[in-house]
Amino acid sequence: MKAIRLARPGGLDRLGLVDLDDPGTPGPGEIRVRIRASSLNFHDYGVVSGRVPSEDGRIPMSDGAGEVEAVGEGVTEFAVGDRVVSGFFPHWLDGEAAVADFRTTPGDGVDGYAREVVVRPATWFTHAPKGYSDAEAATLTTAGLTAWRALAVDGGLKAGDTVLTLGTGGVSIFALQIAKAMGATVISTSSSDAKLERLRGLGADHVVNYRTTENWGERVREITGGRGADIVVEVGGPQTLGQSITACRIAGHIALIGVLTGRSGEVPTAALMARQQTLKGLIVGSRRHQQDFVRALEATGVKPVIDRTFPLAGIADAFRHEESGAHFGKICLEI
Repeated sequence: MKAIRLARPGGLDRLGLVDLDDPGTPGPGEIRVRIRASSLNFHDYGVVSGRVPSEDGRIPMSDGAGEVEAVGEGVTEFAVGDRVVSGFFPHWLDGEAAVADFRTTPGDGVDGYAREVVVRPATWFTHAPKGYSDAEAATLTTAGLTAWRALAVDGGLKAGDTVLTLGTGGVSIFALQIAKAMGATVISTSSSDAKLERLRGLGADHVVNYRTTENWGERVREITGGRGADIVVEVGGPQTLGQSITACRIAGHIALIGVLTGRSGEVPTAALMARQQTLKGLIVGSRRHQQDFVRALEATGVKPVIDRTFPLAGIADAFRHEESGAHFGKICLEI
């Protein structure tokens, strides 16, 4: 079978297409999945670029979607022909967060889904939403589930809330779509007026250009009549957190997700305390969260925004497209 391996020390020119032995038939509790698609995430870029060290020869990509080709003894949840999508933390099935690193995450601590076939425990996958293409399903593992957990699980989103999303990456666009589907008002930011118009087209009620509006946190407060947003989906990190605290209402919720502006930095603790906000870090979610998310997608009809797709052999070009920042929504691999 065809697969992509990453040679140390990493870098897009170190991604190579190789032939591997077929993984064979599934054992007890396992399923064999024909992988049809994956999608790119900032975390995957960290691995393939070498910024996140990995083993020599690692197969990258955390997201994988496809079709069940065979089931092992004792598997009752899946049948041959079922469309499935992978989970980000294969061993976190339910309950509160049980992991604090990426040692079990496909594409990082273990081999991922940049390949044609895998044999894995059935619990490493969930059913894909009905009516989704493989590429659409592949966007759920990381970006989609992160947005769902930020809003519906940790944020307690309800109709009538105001949600602030930052930028036009996969998590932020998913958050906009989920929030609108659940009856929220959405304020979205971007540095591009053209992208802001596209956000309006997806349902954003208000948009703010953070490049031309330096104090965009105050602008969000103005839009909300001085109250602020109930939930902020904070993907920027240290350089945007201060503005997010300003933008969030008293006793509001800030979901700290991203490190786009750095992995560490100053936290304006006095402002956070004064506004009595909840600042909660999160990394994706559990298998149970993903199952709930899939049901919500089927109920609401939300579909992901896919910017562009590339073949497996074009994985380096796909990441170069991500590097450019020109994309709007998810970049996918078709396998």
